[in-house]
Amino acid sequence: MAKQIAPEEVAKRLQNSEEVFIIDVRENGEVASGKIPSANNIPLGQLALRKGELDKEKSYVVVCQSGNRSKAACGILEALGFKVEDMVGGMNNWNGNSE
Repeated sequence: MAKQIAPEEVAKRLQNSEEVFIIDVRENGEVASGKIPSANNIPLGQLALRKGELDKEKSYVVVCQSGNRSKAACGILEALGFKVEDMVGGMNNWNGNSE
């Protein structure tokens, strides 16, 4: 099971200018209402198809709206051999910057 990460921890890493690779698995329309800066939008249904865009050397933070889809996405990505962290509570709990 994927390691969980609190939204505050993600925000702290970004503030500290750490390299954070974020995958937002919400649909395009949801992302239009705001996403974490630098997040890469790959809707959940396209994850397996677009795995070639990801790097197995990197660790990814996976985000959705409430936390359910990110959990599913983490399962898919882990099965494909990627290192992932699941952001608890999704964008509903995000208080950091949005773009």
